[in-house]
Amino acid sequence: MPSTRKKRWIILKWLVQKFEFDRLYPEQELNAIIKPIHWDTATLRREMVGYNMLFREHSIYQRVPASDWRIDTN
Repeated sequence: MPSTRKKRWIILKWLVQKFEFDRLYPEQELNAIIKPIHWDTATLRREMVGYNMLFREHSIYQRVPASDWRIDTN
């Protein structure tokens, strides 16, 4: 994972596109999609939730429209 926010943002933007809109993903399924890309699934999930790319409730995730993402690349 890149250490700079700007580079991390680019990777997260690419990664979140692997998830469909209007679909609920249990944490285990989300991990199965992320793991081939990077071993640290927890950090990537947390980052995507933090940027509001994914919504999480009771370990169920859903993709959020790009217009609602929190863009912070400082």
